[in-house]
Amino acid sequence: MTSPVGAMAGTGRNGVLTVRHLARWLSLAATPIFAIMAVLTAVAGPADTLCAAGQGSLLGGMVPMYLLMSAFHSAAWLRLMAERRGAVSR
Repeated sequence: MTSPVGAMAGTGRNGVLTVRHLARWLSLAATPIFAIMAVLTAVAGPADTLCAAGQGSLLGGMVPMYLLMSAFHSAAWLRLMAERRGAVSR
């Protein structure tokens, strides 16, 4: 079995940098996608009743779940803003 790092060994430094760059942009995509899913789920409405397990809880349902997922994945955006703010202040 080959690990991802072992599979990248033949690609050299450029391949590793490309994979890191792709991973960074993928992490940036998570927050807006979850936010859009929360809005679409809130607009659709009745589909929320399919998740009966969380009824009665403040955090029950799909809309709060997508909002929480969006918040938890916002670290990539905060890191990007901090990097850009640091580049501007130099």
